[in-house]
Amino acid sequence: MTYVVRVRRGLGVLWATEVVSVVGSSFTLVAMPLLILAATGSVAQMGLLTGVGTAGSLVTGLVGGMIVDRMDRRWLMVGCNVARFALLGLVPLLGPKLWLLYAVTALSAGFGMLFQIAYVAVVAGLVGKADMTRANGRMEATYALASVLGPVLAGLVAGRFGPSAAIAVDSISFGVAGLALCVLRIPRTERAPSSGALADFLEGARFLWAQPVLRTMTFLLTPVIFLSLGLTDILIFHVRHDLQQGGQVVGYVLTAAAAGTIAGGALVGPLRARLGFSRAWIGSQVLIAVLIMALGLTQNAILAGIVAAGFSFGITVGGICSMSLRQQITPAHLLGRVTSAFWTIHFSLGPVGAAVVTGLAGNLGIRTTCLLVGAAYLAIPVIACFTPVARIPRGQEPHIDDATEERQDISRPS
Repeated sequence: MTYVVRVRRGLGVLWATEVVSVVGSSFTLVAMPLLILAATGSVAQMGLLTGVGTAGSLVTGLVGGMIVDRMDRRWLMVGCNVARFALLGLVPLLGPKLWLLYAVTALSAGFGMLFQIAYVAVVAGLVGKADMTRANGRMEATYALASVLGPVLAGLVAGRFGPSAAIAVDSISFGVAGLALCVLRIPRTERAPSSGALADFLEGARFLWAQPVLRTMTFLLTPVIFLSLGLTDILIFHVRHDLQQGGQVVGYVLTAAAAGTIAGGALVGPLRARLGFSRAWIGSQVLIAVLIMALGLTQNAILAGIVAAGFSFGITVGGICSMSLRQQITPAHLLGRVTSAFWTIHFSLGPVGAAVVTGLAGNLGIRTTCLLVGAAYLAIPVIACFTPVARIPRGQEPHIDDATEERQDISRPS
């Protein structure tokens, strides 16, 4: 059966600019933890940096929905990219001072959160809603394909010129992406007057609460971020410290993870169509839990790369299913506020989780920590089996007719 994603003009521009920034972000993904590790030698400090970034996202999330639903989304995205260009450029200019790394991470994450909220809303306007899962999957696969080369190049640049030079590449990529987005054209959406940041946030939260499936997903995914946010730091530390490998090998392992993301993005549409939302999402969470435990047992970089690929596959399938579900059933004029409320709640335990998980790794070791975290993670899909998430009948999933944009209520599946 042939499938064609129905899109409006402008998706190609958004697609291309995100590919550029994703390649650049791969450099910071490798370089920033290496800078912290070189400065402190501590996996707990790596986790603290991750937590600081998540805290920046959380603060922005409280007002992000109001901003996205009230401003021109194109120029907002341009501004976010220009801000990240300037912030990341400070690291190679001023040197990798510890306070600067924390400040840049927090502020960049804030602008990144604002960009992502706008991005989700813009994609929903450019893609037919019935095609949302496949379109999101194919875009995610393309971004991951772009990031396959990124970690390898980042490892080479960091090894040859230092991690600060790798961050400079990321800064330039955001500048290029910001300029390119100036030509983006997106459909106009209804803009209601703002009632204030708190009221707008609560409006998005009320929409999530009114839908039993979305309400349950929000509760289930909040502990997910607590358990998983520090895992990239643990992976990098495991390869660098326990397996005694250099920055280039770290890049190869992260490239394997990107390959898993490519596979997940390419297959999420067919998987959801064949299995249904419930089985696809719950199955992805089981896979993630098993592979977290497996990471602690890996004894070489090749096995770590295989585990990272499978983990990324599960994260991608689960994440795209969840995001597409919200995009499909949320009215366009509310999408910024609903996305903001969800992500703020979702990430609320992230900073604490990153600190706790990496702290455990520093005290108990990678193996014990991964076994404990994986076992705790497994409880999430088990609980999901007894909630509305498991009771969406296959073939009766959320669907919006593109001609009428009428939302079907999926909160009470037959």
